[in-house]
Order: sequence, then structure tokens, then C-alpha cells
Amino acid sequence: MEKVNIGTNIYPPMLVTLLGVNVEKRANFMALGWISRLNANPPLLGASINKFHYTSQGIRENKTFSINIPSKDMMKETDYCGLVSGREYDKSCLFKVFYGELETAPMIEECPLSIECKLVGIHEMSTNDLIIGEIMGAYTEHQYLSDDKPDIRKIDPLFLTMPDNNYWTVGENVGKAWKAGRDLKSERDGSEYIE
Repeated sequence: MEKVNIGTNIYPPMLVTLLGVNVEKRANFMALGWISRLNANPPLLGASINKFHYTSQGIRENKTFSINIPSKDMMKETDYCGLVSGREYDKSCLFKVFYGELETAPMIEECPLSIECKLVGIHEMSTNDLIIGEIMGAYTEHQYLSDDKPDIRKIDPLFLTMPDNNYWTVGENVGKAWKAGRDLKSERDGSEYIE
């Protein structure tokens, strides 16, 4: 098969989140797909947001933020948070807001998983800022856990694809990470995997 170059406006599928901050003493939330784990210990998350978002002001004011994982049932509210600015609209009225130990990172009670972060640094780029935060706590309910771990099927998160700008949900589980390739590894190097 011949590969076709489709340009640079392409991104891997992204988890859809709602980033929460206090701005001018009010909770604000923005829809965000550009997020990634950056480090294991300490546990760091990175979020890329446009420099001119109202949310940036709140991150700089309080040095804290939250990452909230909405379920597919929250698609309309989540999309709305990406359509309007907190400068003009009070988006906090859409949700029941709660605070964890940091006390300045607003989280959303309706979200199956909320993570509060302390700002570690901001890496400025031409159009976006890479916000780096250390995870200080994660909040969920027992109904979203299996074996005391968050269960993606129960959380039922949204994913975003670009440039087609569509929301998607989780499909079937097709394998176990760090196990699916063991047979191939054994065939390739003649070793047997031992746990």
C-alpha cells in the first residue's frame, strides 16, 4: 500500500477533559483535549492551552488547576464549555463544584474522575502554553472503580478526533498492555517472559 502525506493538521485521538480554575474568585471550566502524562514520580500532567484563554489567567493567579473527565452523558455541557469564554459566561453554574485539599482548584461533582494539580511550570510556545501540574489528589466514586482502579468502561469518557472534530466513546477491550506482545517477544529473542 502506498502511504499518502495528509499534511500537518493531524492529531492522535485525545481524551476530552474539562480544565478547572478559579479566575477572579469564580470557578471556570474550559473544554480541553490537549493533555498528557509527563512524568511518573512525581506524577505530572501537561495541558496545552491557547495563551489568550481566560483560563490561563486563573492558572497564573492561583498556581492550581483541575482536570475533570466527563462522561459521554456530559457531552453538551462539555462542548458548551469549549464554545463560550468565562470572560462573558459563568460556566460554573452548569455543575456542582467542589474543592479538594488545594482549595483553589475547582472540580466537577458530576464528572466520574477529577484530578487536582499544583502548578509546576509553564512552558511558553508561540500560540499555546504548556501548563505542567503535579497531581495532588484524584477524586471519584466507587461506582466508577473496578478492583479499586478507575474503570474506563464505567467512566465512559469522550474522545476527540481532529481535524474532523468529532466526539467518540470507548470501544471494546482488545488486549492487556505489557502482555499482548509477550509471545512475539519470546519468538523474536528466544526468551520466556517471567513476571
